[in-house]
Amino acid sequence: MSPMKLCVPGDKLCSVEDCIPGTGVYLRHGYIYSSLAGYVLRKNEGEELPVISVVRETETQLLPDVGAIVTCKVTSINPRFAKVHILYVGSTPLKDRFRGTIRKEDVRATEKDKVETYKSFRPGDIVLAKVISLGDVQSNYLLTTAENELGVVVAHSESGAQMVPISWCEMQCPRTHVKEFRKVARVQPEYLQA
Repeated sequence: MSPMKLCVPGDKLCSVEDCIPGTGVYLRHGYIYSSLAGYVLRKNEGEELPVISVVRETETQLLPDVGAIVTCKVTSINPRFAKVHILYVGSTPLKDRFRGTIRKEDVRATEKDKVETYKSFRPGDIVLAKVISLGDVQSNYLLTTAENELGVVVAHSESGAQMVPISWCEMQCPRTHVKEFRKVARVQPEYLQA
């Protein structure tokens, strides 16, 4: 598949001698034109001519890739790992739900043997993590929070208030002033929205 380029309705994409029309295009006078605003996709289907299609931005499926920073929500924890649902890749929301796992040895870079999952995450926490291994339909993506910029970014206390980070390993409820352990992310200014 070649790199995608943008097009608008009516753009001449190629000759019928060069490609086979796919979805989002139409034929006129021996040429293939775009019928949608979106991205041009050329796929080689065997040894015949490539199929040319146009898809909208919302139809292109973004997948978590190794090294990508993802935003996820913790769904469950146990002594060995935390299970999460991946919500965003970078700042792009995902259409489909992808599952991830943060193993206890991938929570932080130092003192890995002293990590306790329940002192790092709780169900409902929003976490920034990095993909370290790809998953598939049956298995989960393996994620890590073993960098200062990765970890819990949003957590709620038992009273329902959004907690405030007070150190790299603790958050505090502004209502009750109860402190809870978390693997807190040092959020970079480019991730903050005014």
